[in-house]
Formats: sequence, structure tokens, C-alpha cells
Amino acid sequence: MKHHALRGFVLAACLVCAFIPATAAADPSSEGPSAPERRRDQFPKEFGYAAFPYPYRLPGIGSGLSFAAGAFNIADTYTDAYAIAFAGDVKGGAVGVGDIHLIPRTLILDLGYSGISKAAFQSYAQRGMNTSKDDFRLLEVGDTEYYGARMTATFLERRFELHGAWYEGASRLKNIRDKEGNLIIEAQNPPRDRGHTTLLGARLDLTDDYTDPRRGLRLDVTRTQSPPRGSGPDYFVMDYNTTAYVPFRKRDTLALNLLRSDAFVTRQGETDRAALQQQLGFNCAGVPDPTQQQFCNEVIDTTIANNRLGTATSLGGFDRLRSYPQGRFKGAHALFFGAEYRWNLTDERTPFDIFVMKSVRTSIQLAFFYETGVTSDTRSDLYRRNDMRDSYGTGLRIVTASGVVLRADLAHGKEGFSSAIFIGYPWEL
Repeated sequence: MKHHALRGFVLAACLVCAFIPATAAADPSSEGPSAPERRRDQFPKEFGYAAFPYPYRLPGIGSGLSFAAGAFNIADTYTDAYAIAFAGDVKGGAVGVGDIHLIPRTLILDLGYSGISKAAFQSYAQRGMNTSKDDFRLLEVGDTEYYGARMTATFLERRFELHGAWYEGASRLKNIRDKEGNLIIEAQNPPRDRGHTTLLGARLDLTDDYTDPRRGLRLDVTRTQSPPRGSGPDYFVMDYNTTAYVPFRKRDTLALNLLRSDAFVTRQGETDRAALQQQLGFNCAGVPDPTQQQFCNEVIDTTIANNRLGTATSLGGFDRLRSYPQGRFKGAHALFFGAEYRWNLTDERTPFDIFVMKSVRTSIQLAFFYETGVTSDTRSDLYRRNDMRDSYGTGLRIVTASGVVLRADLAHGKEGFSSAIFIGYPWEL
């Protein structure tokens, strides 16, 4: 598989070469291609915090109330801490500590842990783009935990970074339900699958600011390895993510993003239907209702597809194709393009303290975006325009001096509207 990785790096290099002239042109005084000067210190230390309840409603999964809290640049350091607790149809929580500087401004550690006692996620009838809005079943899982660490080595005012991560988790698939939540089949003595993921990546950041770029180019190349988990496949995913920032007027920006993601299987997982059903604790043939039996078989079909071909970065959710649910479209390959105009309404340092939130605001931003993307189990289908899905919408952002971007988006697509509140800009890996 070495030639696949090499091909990807060549593609990434071509993207860099294509965008560098535009980057240089953004600075009329430059005599050749160069990175824009940084607008400010790339390691802010202003203290900030936020704590607020957050009601959630996930289509087909359920609703409830979560409580989120975070503190940034604690005790005159770069370190952040956060936590979130879920109640309602999803039960559990997560905690994390980030930006721990083992070597100041050079070697950074992030740690996180989550535990979910009850949750469900949507499993569509097939992978790719040829499913309708309601063509899904619910897979209920429990006894779920996920934890890991990420190490980042950063150089030259964060213009070049290398990072590696290790994530491990376990979960138990309990049952399959229809989209209304009615039980189709319950697993008998289901195993608690445990597995891990390793990640290696690099970032080239030729922009004027790491947190809030307004001109320049950013390129991320990431290799994610997923060794076999239970009867699953041994495969890795190569992601090539390029974003160009083109300045408009004095402080506005047009951001253009291109993502290509490909899965490469080195050893297939289990593809025998009977063996998979036995391992998962399901007997689809024992479901008396023909329609529900078909639903059960579709879950097995998508599991076989993953075991044969692997799964690349999915589309849908908070970052890409924002009008669709999280992980809506899956396949062995993915292609995505996004454009976002960021209109900075204000651009000054203004302290604010509203009891539940405290920081220094550096910008209030209105955004207008358009996104299009496609996933497929075959590369050739990535370029069929009729298979692509679109999202468009608007968003409001608050950029803070502590290095946090608070984002609220409203998106629309073929399957309706979707709204979300999140931390960070979209399109990051």
C-alpha cells in the first residue's frame, strides 16, 4: 500500500503548488511566494471559561439535556479543561485536558475520556449516497468507553506541525430498532468489542493566524490506522485536507476547502453472513416480520461492506455537509468541497463577563457557506455529479483571545434544516 500513500503526498504537493501563487498575490509587496506574517502571538494565555446547559435533539436517536463547561488558559498557562454530561435518551459524559505544554510552545499533550452507558446511532440501509432521509435503523449500544491521547510537535510559530495520537475504546451492540425506536431484534450475549486507532499526521500552515486565519493556505495530511477489532478489517485511511483563505475588503475572508479521503484494506474482516450474525448475537432469520427481517439484514450488509472495503472519513454533522446528521454518508472513499464567506462585524479586543461565560472577544463573525460532497465504495463514482449532496446556510461566531471559536450554524439541504452549536471552525480533521 506504499504507492497509495505516495500518490496522496504527490496530490497534496500539487495542491500546495496550486494555492501558493494566490497566497503570494494576497501580499502586493511580496516578491515571490511567502507565508503571510502572523497577526498576533500564536500561543494566547488570556483566561476564559464557559458553562451552560445545552438541550439536544438528534433525529431518530432522541432528546435530552446536556451540561457543558470549560476553562481555558488556566492559572496563567496554556492548559484547557472541559467536561460535558448527558441526560435523557443519551446517558454518559466526557472530560478532557488539552494544551499541556511538556516543552513550552513546542511539545503539546491532549488527553480525553468519555463513557456512555446508553446511546443509539443511525445505520442507513446502504453506504454511499443512495438512501433517503428515513431509510435508517437504530443501533443501540451500551457499556461504551473511549479514551486517548494526542501529542503535537509544533515549530516556526505553529507553521509546521507533526502529531500522533492513540485512541482506544470498547462498546457492546445491544439491539436493532426501527426509526421509531421499536425493537426489531435484541442481541443474545453480545460481545464487548474493544479496539484502538493510531493516527499520524502533519500540518503546513502558511496563514496569518493559527486560530482565526484570514489569508494564506493550510494543508493537513493524516494517516489513521485501525487494526482489527473483533471480526473487523485491518485498514488505514489517508486524508488530504487543504484550505485556502482569500482576503476580502479589510478583514473579511473567503475560505475554500477541499478534502479527499480514502480507505485501504490490508486484511479483510469477516464477510460470511452466518458467522457475523453469530458473533454479533443476532439471528435475522428468526425475525418474524419480513420488513423488520430486511432491516436486520441491512445492518449485516453494511457491516460486511466495512469489513471488505474499510470506511473513509464520513460526511454529515458539525463539520462537513452540515444540513445532514453526523456520519450520514459513509464509504471507502470521500470527496468534499466547501466555500465559506466570513464577514467580521467587529474586530477589536473587548472583555466580556456574562456569568456563564468570560473571555476577551476579538471578533464577532457572520458566515455564509456552501458545501458539496460524495462518498462511495468505488473511486470512479466520486465524480458523478448526480450522486453529490449539497448544504448551504449561515452561522454566527465569536472568536476569543483565549484561542476558542464559539460557533452556531443553521444549514439547509435536500433533507431539511439542521442547527448546531459547536466549538471551533468547520473542516478541521
